[in-house]
Amino acid sequence: MSYHLAPAPMPPPTESALPSRDAMMRAFYARDSAAEGIFLVGVHTTGIFCRPTCGARKPKPENISFYANPSEALHAGFRPCKLCKPIDRELPPPPLVIQLREAVEADPTGRITEKELAARGIDPSTARRQFRRYYGMTFQAYARARRMGLALREVGHHGNVTEAQFAQGFESASGFREAVRRLFGAAPRDAAATRRVLFAERFTTPLGRMLALADDEGLHVLDFVDRRGLERKLITLRERLKVTVVPGSHPTLTAAASQLAEYFAGRRTTFDLPLAPTGTPFEQVAWAHLRTIGPAETQSYSQMASALGRPGASRAVGRANGMNYISIIIPCHRVIAADGKLTGYGGGLWRKQWLLDHERRLAVSAPA
Repeated sequence: MSYHLAPAPMPPPTESALPSRDAMMRAFYARDSAAEGIFLVGVHTTGIFCRPTCGARKPKPENISFYANPSEALHAGFRPCKLCKPIDRELPPPPLVIQLREAVEADPTGRITEKELAARGIDPSTARRQFRRYYGMTFQAYARARRMGLALREVGHHGNVTEAQFAQGFESASGFREAVRRLFGAAPRDAAATRRVLFAERFTTPLGRMLALADDEGLHVLDFVDRRGLERKLITLRERLKVTVVPGSHPTLTAAASQLAEYFAGRRTTFDLPLAPTGTPFEQVAWAHLRTIGPAETQSYSQMASALGRPGASRAVGRANGMNYISIIIPCHRVIAADGKLTGYGGGLWRKQWLLDHERRLAVSAPA
């Protein structure tokens, strides 16, 4: 299963929250043009996402999900519909953008490095610039979202949707299986037979979807699925601990979902969960210190370095905070620049600002 901690994820401040599911359902089945730009529709039986006005045959209501933007849909494991082209603007995409997108769909679980782009006669900086200009994200971010989305579709479904149904939406019929194997270490069916596993769940929060991994040792990962570097962290963690990640429930994940829900609802500011972060000795010390910074409080990187007995090691502190993949609970969002500005948050500065504002509001409203 997956946990929903809020009615709908909250996108960055420049975007509006989603309407109610009933309203979006009515608009989708009516192909209401007024809904264009407000939401996108993911179809579970085909693995594609569409515009509200897509002319394809309408799926059953139980087989659709709604998303605020293409990034959400991609990270949920869907690919763009070829009929309604939900990520295209009014003007057709440049030929280079089409070429790059088709390269991803030919092997959605693979990686196309800058070196490989150059070997194809494509300047990496040009690819990055054109893709960002047209889609609002870099080419590598798009490719990473497709890889992560394919693998994470298994998390939260637990086999309720067959591999064959997943594969209907892929250019490569083995795409889903290969994505899971590369990220989690085994094919979906084989993973269950592994002796030691980390169990994975997806949580839907007001700040977007998060991935959580835990076992009897505690919570190993809790981070936003669109965070850059999360994919590499999962692979490194799997290799270092000699484990396989499988979709499944665990008491620590259940407790994490409950406590996160209370945090976002304003009923909790601290957490009582067993944690098992993997890092260097210095990173472990830094992360332990982060948990001593109270809600609605902040420290600068230099203040944190001094507290750790390493004055002048602000950069080392920043790197340690950047390697924290247990967001919110290990509150690296409470560390800011000496001048008060927000810097260096893997989940995005808009999330860091939201978390700090949320905790300050709770502090003000708390009874004396």
